[in-house]
Amino acid sequence: MAQKELVTSSMKEIDFVKVESSPQFKQFLSRKNKFIVPMTIFFMIFYFLLPIFTSYTKFLNTSAFGDISWTWIFAFSQFVMVWVLSGIYVKKAGTFDKEAEQIIQEQLR
Repeated sequence: MAQKELVTSSMKEIDFVKVESSPQFKQFLSRKNKFIVPMTIFFMIFYFLLPIFTSYTKFLNTSAFGDISWTWIFAFSQFVMVWVLSGIYVKKAGTFDKEAEQIIQEQLR
């Protein structure tokens, strides 16, 4: 219970407006956006290519291996892509969290 009170009392001392206006926080947001925006754009393009290609083209309908067409391979690759991007983001989010905590701790000093 004492630890929870300590966290609550230290949170009350943080001036989040000051943190938000600090140059360190602005640089942090810039780096975070440079990571998140390209990943999001890549994900959206890759995700919507399957319905676009299957609706308006026929090249994914060709056989890749026996009875398996390129459509199935592309669809499976989307599952792989989601897991890979999620793993990359989870690792990167850990560094984002540490950096944000450092910025907050600097404001407390």
